[in-house]
Amino acid sequence: MNVDYVHGYTERESARLEDQANCLNELLHADSLFPKGSTILEAGCGVGAQTKIIAPKNPDSKFVSIDISPESIVQADALIKSLHIQNVEFQTGDIFDLHFPEESFDHVFVCFVLEHLPQPLDALLKLKKVLKKGGTLTLIEGDHGSTFFYPESTTAQAAINTQVRLQSENGGNANIGRQLYPLLLRSGLKKCCVSPRMVYVDSSKPDFVEGFIKNTFTAMIEGIKEKVDKKDAASFDQGVRDLYRTAQADGVFCYTFFKGIGYNI
Repeated sequence: MNVDYVHGYTERESARLEDQANCLNELLHADSLFPKGSTILEAGCGVGAQTKIIAPKNPDSKFVSIDISPESIVQADALIKSLHIQNVEFQTGDIFDLHFPEESFDHVFVCFVLEHLPQPLDALLKLKKVLKKGGTLTLIEGDHGSTFFYPESTTAQAAINTQVRLQSENGGNANIGRQLYPLLLRSGLKKCCVSPRMVYVDSSKPDFVEGFIKNTFTAMIEGIKEKVDKKDAASFDQGVRDLYRTAQADGVFCYTFFKGIGYNI
């Protein structure tokens, strides 16, 4: 299934994904650990922004990382080779048309992918087929509805809502984080659990001010500017400025990611 990636495949978007992964490393991946000798399918690896974090954390495991975009696979492969990471094999692949035998993988890892899919449950059912009995499926997604900030701004909130709407029109769901638990249950996985991972940022955390407020979240919203109706452009630009305003000394920004795990029992 060819899905339109609402953020685009630009160099700037690749850099944003890198910044996001680096900034959120410990928050999202401190527990992204698998038993030694595991074979893990990373479904929807993109440009390798998450791969470069989880693969070194599991040096005694093998990752097969797939993405539907051949261009992203080329970038990901170049990135991993430049870092001398040797436990990853990249393949172009479609989650909805997997060419692996059933029960091929000890674990499946999916990060920031379901939000872009019109049929996330169908994707989980496809991935479950290639997961061994006793294996785990790990999901990580954000939820734009969890965003709040200071100074408050209805214009900034409207800019965020524009991104949510555009993603929905492309068949995705920018608020999917809250749905991970029911999705895991409906896929037939057992012992499902979901944990919220809140990002709280103020000026006492300068790395997060730069890495998350500016380079991850606001850059993502700003990146859809070309898709905004011209009559709404001025208001959208003000909303982006108001989001950047939260990065100043008295600003505050909060956002919640969700990490879910289910067992194929």
